[in-house]
Amino acid sequence: MKTILLVDDEEKIREVLRLYLEKEGFLVLEAQDGKEALKRFSEHKIDLIILDLMLPEIDGMEIAKEIRKTSLVPIIMLTARGEEIDKILGLEIGADDYVVKPFSPREVVARVKAVLRRSSGIPEKEASSVIKQGILEIHPEAREVKVNGEEVVLTPLEFDLLLYLVTNRGKALSREQLLANVWGYDYFGEARTVDTHVTRLREKLQEAASYIKTVWGVGYKFEVKNGD
Repeated sequence: MKTILLVDDEEKIREVLRLYLEKEGFLVLEAQDGKEALKRFSEHKIDLIILDLMLPEIDGMEIAKEIRKTSLVPIIMLTARGEEIDKILGLEIGADDYVVKPFSPREVVARVKAVLRRSSGIPEKEASSVIKQGILEIHPEAREVKVNGEEVVLTPLEFDLLLYLVTNRGKALSREQLLANVWGYDYFGEARTVDTHVTRLREKLQEAASYIKTVWGVGYKFEVKNGD
């Protein structure tokens, strides 16, 4: 049974989401503010966090940043504000997904399932082998990435995005394909989400960043050329 930490200061939202999540077999722990959220996170083994952006005292951004200091647990951000900057910031601090209020509880449950499936799934054909491409080395079973022998710390989503690109190396992949196969569901109108994550991934890969090529008008592909 997977444990979900649900953090929102609105009791009605927590109650509705808890009922839907429990119906799908999840164990749900609740917190109404940042202090309580951090306390529960430290006391329990949490598999995923649903985190409201606007919270009293400590907002969701600060909570996510604090959690990211010690954990790569998947985080889904809830926000009542639809401005692109909020979404981008939510992704920049390492959130795996976000949902804009008002939302359907069924949509949130679907996102939870997709993120959990993504963070635990490894392509079978690649699972038992170490993937080496140029100066990049990926260990799928351990979910580790190294560049020039130095470990690179990626969020679960960043790792899965890189692994999908590498296992489809040489192929031009559209943003829609990446959303469907990495995020695990249709994410209409938010192709920029892919660009944001690719930017972060390139920053972390440093010398190996050039392996992720931009295919103009399409999306991205992974390619290592002689001399790279």
